[in-house]
Amino acid sequence: MPTFCAPDGTRLAYRVTGVGAPVVCVPGGPTDSRYLGDLGGLSAHRRLIVLDLRGTGRSAVPEDTSSYRCDRLVDDVEALRVHLGLPRIDLLGHSAGANIATLYAARYPANVGKLALVAPGTRAVGVAITAETRREVARLRKDEPWFPAAFAALEAITAGTGGDWEAIAPFYYGRWDAAARDHHAASRPDNEEAVALFAAEGAFEPEATRRALAAYEGPVLLLAGEYDVNSPPRSVAEFARLFPDAALVVQPGAGHYPWLDDADGFAATTSAFLD
Repeated sequence: MPTFCAPDGTRLAYRVTGVGAPVVCVPGGPTDSRYLGDLGGLSAHRRLIVLDLRGTGRSAVPEDTSSYRCDRLVDDVEALRVHLGLPRIDLLGHSAGANIATLYAARYPANVGKLALVAPGTRAVGVAITAETRREVARLRKDEPWFPAAFAALEAITAGTGGDWEAIAPFYYGRWDAAARDHHAASRPDNEEAVALFAAEGAFEPEATRRALAAYEGPVLLLAGEYDVNSPPRSVAEFARLFPDAALVVQPGAGHYPWLDDADGFAATTSAFLD
């Protein structure tokens, strides 16, 4: 895997797959970027440059662990752009990685061509997701055989009385089948410190970010999964309204990983926007 040096000297890795114009992809988690795969065949349309965030995948653990904070990870994306020799980058962020991509666009608007936020986390812009909104989306799955146990776990988590996150895993997928179970097992974060410090104090300044996004002139795609309890469509729609030029797409039957639930549909929508 190719590597480059972050501003603090940490050696970071990325992988390149596919053909066409490049798009830099920022994973969530923070976890090994392999869970993104080739984004449902998006690599047939664009050359995917997929970053392993510091302390995950093939990237090194930093000496200063406070650099796991989301706003500081923005510097790693900028270092990757410089390393690639690209004056501007198309940028795709998934889940928590969408927070990094959003802060990058706010800080370096002239360096971004198109911005795609997939099942985006909303902490960077202060969009609060209520427990009732999550339960409302979850109830769409009430006819699934796994629903009773998963919904009980979700209620306990949102009420602050429980923490069985494994039990709610089916809500993150449009189909809770063998492929989804395998993907879930492979995508779990293994650097607990990176996860814990991602949203540490000072990571987000929502009001300042909102002001920057209100002046952001580039095109933005926000793609939500119909069944996604992590990034519900209603909350993603609120996020989309912060941009002057944003398109909201809700992918039917999809969860938090829409490229798994309908690869062709996801690739078609995303490639059409990027192209």
